[in-house]
Amino acid sequence: MLGYILALLVVGGVLFLAASFAFGRGEEMAPVLPEGTPVELPDDRLARGDDLRALKLSVALRGYRMDEVDDVLDRLVDELDRRGERISELEARLTEED
Repeated sequence: MLGYILALLVVGGVLFLAASFAFGRGEEMAPVLPEGTPVELPDDRLARGDDLRALKLSVALRGYRMDEVDDVLDRLVDELDRRGERISELEARLTEED
């Protein structure tokens, strides 16, 4: 009985160590290397839905490259802010005309 419990503990420990090495132990991810592809969004106009549908981000070992995702999200936030400001301006004009 004691041998069975010891074997179970050893197997559990080995599985735990294997999972720790495979999935990490809560440490931060290593910095991203600069060898990615540039994000292809138009510079001369606001991005459209088709531009975003065609967008392909590089996949790294643990998912998408964070720097590319951050760049796209920053760009979209800026464009949404500009669109929101433009909509507010147009709505203000409409209320002035009434």
